[in-house]
Amino acid sequence: MATRDTPFGAYNFIVDLNDGTDTTQTIGGFSDVSGLNTEITMMDYRVGNAKENHVIKCAGLNKHGEVTFKRGMVGARNFWDWIKATRTSPNQRRTLTITLLDEQRNPVMSWQLKGAQPSKYSPPVLAAKGGSDVAMEELVVVVEGFELV
Repeated sequence: MATRDTPFGAYNFIVDLNDGTDTTQTIGGFSDVSGLNTEITMMDYRVGNAKENHVIKCAGLNKHGEVTFKRGMVGARNFWDWIKATRTSPNQRRTLTITLLDEQRNPVMSWQLKGAQPSKYSPPVLAAKGGSDVAMEELVVVVEGFELV
């Protein structure tokens, strides 16, 4: 990938779900993907015979944030089907890939979420007040790790 002087826009991206059948499917047009992060916990350590009286920092466990996917309700049941399957069989881990696209819709970079499992599903808020609001559904997943691929 060639570098460029201007940053890429955050509005062109796709999300793919590996459903365990060695096939990848795009699971809808999303308005938001948030919470993708990783954190390394630092540990304090001091050698008993150190000449200076201070600790050094050592890398410890790493953890990953909960990732939230929001999309307009289009009648697809894949979010709900995944939640339902996880209720009855806890080993429903998937690999999700989020791919950032450039203005010509060419892939720029991808984040591969490993061991993703759904933890929360929220259907749209329904209100009869009228207006032009879009019915949005939300899926929150926990991940065991992610890689920049």
